[in-house]
Amino acid sequence: MVYSVAENIPVEDKAMRIAQVAPLIECVPPKLYGGTERVVSWLTEELVRLGHDVTLFASGDSETKAELVAVSDRALRLNPNVKDVTPYNVLVLEAIRKRAADFDILHFHVDFMYFPLFRHMADRTLSTLHGRLDLPDLQPLFREFPDMPLVSISNNQRLPLPPVNWQATIYHGQPDDLLVYEENPSLEYIAFLGRVSPEKRPDRAIDVAVRAGVPLHMASKVDKVDQKYFDEEIKPMIDANQNLVSFTGEFENDEKQKFLGNAKAVLFPIDWPEPFGLVMIEAMACGVPVIAYRCGSVPEVIDEGVTGFIVNNDDEAVAALSRVDSLDRRKVRARFEERFTDRRMTADYVKLYEKMLANARSTRAA
Repeated sequence: MVYSVAENIPVEDKAMRIAQVAPLIECVPPKLYGGTERVVSWLTEELVRLGHDVTLFASGDSETKAELVAVSDRALRLNPNVKDVTPYNVLVLEAIRKRAADFDILHFHVDFMYFPLFRHMADRTLSTLHGRLDLPDLQPLFREFPDMPLVSISNNQRLPLPPVNWQATIYHGQPDDLLVYEENPSLEYIAFLGRVSPEKRPDRAIDVAVRAGVPLHMASKVDKVDQKYFDEEIKPMIDANQNLVSFTGEFENDEKQKFLGNAKAVLFPIDWPEPFGLVMIEAMACGVPVIAYRCGSVPEVIDEGVTGFIVNNDDEAVAALSRVDSLDRRKVRARFEERFTDRRMTADYVKLYEKMLANARSTRAA
């Protein structure tokens, strides 16, 4: 029997009270780009559907069936008046601190900012780490806080850290009806979807398309920090290959079905330890094979020869493009349904929440 920590009531008899803490930089779900906020939305809504009492700490323009605690009136990235995000991050921590006793589990998606404030109740907190962990500056921080419960979103993501309190690896999942199998795709182009940044390697995508002689459609967000990279390196490549390469920038979520679903394949030419890579499962949901470079989580997400091909260089990527027609797009969709739905993801988190509550109660009893 698993019990609610706060009230000693069996969770089978009472829904768990769960706080979901999202970044404020984008709303939940994001209107444009925003992977972490998208995952927080899917998890939150599925927890509500299952009957749990969920409170979402997020920006005020978020949409949810959970109770929304708005710390800023809208997403910080889309607010031209916001020059410094730090005050808002402090405010969200204070809002959570004031209500901490109301929750059985506080689930953070904001990295480690909360560690000192909530260390005394670490057994009721959980942090899903959504970013890269191979940065040297993180080493002393995680050595100081080895007790804070953590979730990784791939096994590869864990590798750089010193020994810490890993609770589970839980792969992302999205609603199975968000993007659906495309029955009659045009197959006239290959697609690149993601940020324009050096680690995402849009230059590789252009090179592969040009060498293969296949049209490339790019839908990409350009952050301020990457504007120079886009202007000096990527835009000249696009301009030089206008007969094959088209660039549309960011688009609304409802355009993603058409963009991905009609692609012959999706290129995922990363050059960094990608913690997960939502683009891969979005493509799979549409039945579209993925050609991905062997970095980070890629070997954990792509089933070689089923949902796509894993390559090591541009030569292999060009060769893989000639083989994508051999893959069964219905099997690509089927594998998505088996591995990467929001229901599977949420079931994994609920199981972990229950385990943590049981362990917390045992510790307190002892």
